[in-house]
Amino acid sequence: AGTKQAALIAMLRAPDGATIEEITAATGWQGHTVRGAIAGALKKKLGLDVTSEKVEGRGRVYRVA
Repeated sequence: AGTKQAALIAMLRAPDGATIEEITAATGWQGHTVRGAIAGALKKKLGLDVTSEKVEGRGRVYRVA
C-alpha cells in the first residue's frame, strides 16, 4: 500500500480503467516503464488479467479484469 505499483493497480481496477498517459501523470513514470510494469509485474509476477481496448476519444484503456 502507498506504492506507485499499488496506485497503478488501483487505477486499473477503476470502472473506467486508465490510459498510459493518465498513469504516467499519476506516477511520474515514463510510458515504457508503465507498459513494462503492466506486462512484467502485474501480468507475470502477480498473475493479474490486464486487458486493453481502444476507446473513442480516449485512446487505449487498460483495466484489470
